[in-house]
Amino acid sequence: MDKPQVAVIGAGFMGHGIAYLFAAGGYQVRVQDPVREALDKLPGRIREICDVLGTDRSAAERVSGDPSIGWAVRDARIVIEAAPERLALKQSIFAELERLAPTDAILASNTSALPISRIAADLRNKERILGAHFWNPPHLVPLVEIVLMSEDNRPAAERLATALREVGRHPVFVHRDIPGFIGNRLQHALKREAIALVAAGVCDAETIDDVVKQGFGARLGVLGPMEQSDLVGLDLTKNIHDTLMPHLDVTPHTHPYVETMVAKGDLGMKTGKGFREWTAQQADAVRERLRRALIQAARQR
Repeated sequence: MDKPQVAVIGAGFMGHGIAYLFAAGGYQVRVQDPVREALDKLPGRIREICDVLGTDRSAAERVSGDPSIGWAVRDARIVIEAAPERLALKQSIFAELERLAPTDAILASNTSALPISRIAADLRNKERILGAHFWNPPHLVPLVEIVLMSEDNRPAAERLATALREVGRHPVFVHRDIPGFIGNRLQHALKREAIALVAAGVCDAETIDDVVKQGFGARLGVLGPMEQSDLVGLDLTKNIHDTLMPHLDVTPHTHPYVETMVAKGDLGMKTGKGFREWTAQQADAVRERLRRALIQAARQR
């Protein structure tokens, strides 16, 4: 084979999207999942992505599935774990991966927030263990955060970054293994302040969403926060911070406003009420709006 074999552990929403990326890039991909139904749906889900993005359906022919981890990783050089976000489960999977995968295979976790050092705590060869945080959905959002525990991970990280660039992703390196990495820390810092504003009665949830989407969100795709600070000047940034920083929310745990809603069963779109109230039709419209926007952006890259 011209390209090394890739194994994906988990055939769910993230797993099948990751499998598509490598298959569309010419890699042979083996997908493991203990649930037979997920494996049965895999070829159709890969073809559906091909149709959505207008790519060759032959990518589906380069993806195969089986319940056996040993089968999936037997000849793999890159292994991406995309199992549910439970530490004990990921630790048990990585113990099997270390035992069954080739000794030179990169072993990467698609965890969204768990420190890689906790996942790899009981493993022997930590230099090949990485985080590979694909964003949801992975076939539409280009960013992948590659998380290093130490400089010993650098060679494996560089190898993985090269493969990701080949399949059209945009890898970035996270040099310290911290919970949430970069993207989720930024995203949830914004959510913490947004929740605090609603809880304090400053505005309602719909206004928060309008301010983000119709205000600074309109430029975030072309101008990052550090660029924007340099653009307007750090002197102006300092002046704003001098006034603003003492008043930002610093709740060191989940906000009580959220705890109360969860306790009442108000979990968002899936229950019809969260920060906002939702009919099934409204929820579907939001999902479709997001899907169309991401597909359009992906086709333009």
